[in-house]
Amino acid sequence: MARTNGTAEHPALANSGEILSLIATGAATSRSALLDASGLSRVTVTQRLNALIDSGLIRETARTMPSGGRPTRVLGINERAGFFLVANIGEAYIHLAAMDLEPAIVSQSTIPFNASDGPAASLEQIADGFDVLAAKARTSHGSLFGVSLSMPTPVDFKRGRVVGPSVLHGWDEFDIIGWLRRRFDVPIYVENDVNLMAIHEHRQNFPHVDDMFFIKAGTGIGSGIIAGGRIFRGAQGAAGDIGHIQFNSENAPLCRCGKLGCVEARAGGWAIARDLSSKGFQAENARDVISLVEMQKPEALMLLRSAGRVIGEVASDVVSILNPSLIVVGGTLAKGGEFLLSGIRELVYQRCLPLATRELQIVLANPQKDSALFGAAYLALEDIFSLGKVEELIDRLSIDRANPLSQSSMISG
Repeated sequence: MARTNGTAEHPALANSGEILSLIATGAATSRSALLDASGLSRVTVTQRLNALIDSGLIRETARTMPSGGRPTRVLGINERAGFFLVANIGEAYIHLAAMDLEPAIVSQSTIPFNASDGPAASLEQIADGFDVLAAKARTSHGSLFGVSLSMPTPVDFKRGRVVGPSVLHGWDEFDIIGWLRRRFDVPIYVENDVNLMAIHEHRQNFPHVDDMFFIKAGTGIGSGIIAGGRIFRGAQGAAGDIGHIQFNSENAPLCRCGKLGCVEARAGGWAIARDLSSKGFQAENARDVISLVEMQKPEALMLLRSAGRVIGEVASDVVSILNPSLIVVGGTLAKGGEFLLSGIRELVYQRCLPLATRELQIVLANPQKDSALFGAAYLALEDIFSLGKVEELIDRLSIDRANPLSQSSMISG
């Protein structure tokens, strides 16, 4: 069926992108703030804002101030105006969710994952799971706005493809976005899990910090860089891959990537488990390491603190180069708390100049069962509501309302 321009009947809605973007980003949350921020006339702002309110994208509510007096009218995104489908691919399971525009989980499910199945079979499972979640979400949250995937491997974000070396054998250079677009006619995002964890930690817990360094210490070691309030990916999306920085030394351990002496081969969960196994303990991964730490096994405590020093050594180089005001440490090994953190702090403060560490905070991440999942939602949400993309969203929603059957074309089994 040919699509018609759904905004033709609502010209004010067709030109409301700037207004919507200002509200979505929190730059303006009242009518007077919109006037100041947009530079548009009162009549134009009123027309475009009313069109957005009528469309259901924006809502205006009364908020009573603690000091009393007349309630204030506050503008905000209607979190039930649409939804995203997000997935976090883990070692053995994939966490799927439909998430609203807050973002908050509307519905969710978990499916088994085996990397040896290959990308096509795994994406088929994900898409089928998404169809079930979308059918539920559409009844209360309108249109599907986008699809976002979290990958446990380096990703070229611009192309949405896994790049080697990768723990997901067979996924290298597979066209994930192209495959998913056959099933979902919406914007699609593919990003590595550590960047998404960094985005979530920043947006949820440290929104006023401009420069942040997030370290994921789990089975592997990785990091995400927030610079100027935005995720920094570098030229090909490889920024933050600290796990495969090499240390030249005698008896350098072999890393999973095939190189010798990588940070991950010394401080990753699998490497600590390897060393514990050589001491007679049953340990295969980061979870096993933390179990032994919680049991106060001296060998596990010693190795975790040593891993912290290794991570701290590479983190100190990052601090000297980027000068963040905050380092946040997350991942499974972060459950070891101060046993890991003390080693990181020791090396960072020891190796960096006082100017770089004078106001530097090094803290544990806020415990979140699946922060990468929420990060995937934030990534899609912020891009779709950005000034350059929001007009496209408005036009698509107008088409959906003019042709209700068009929504079914976005999700096809």
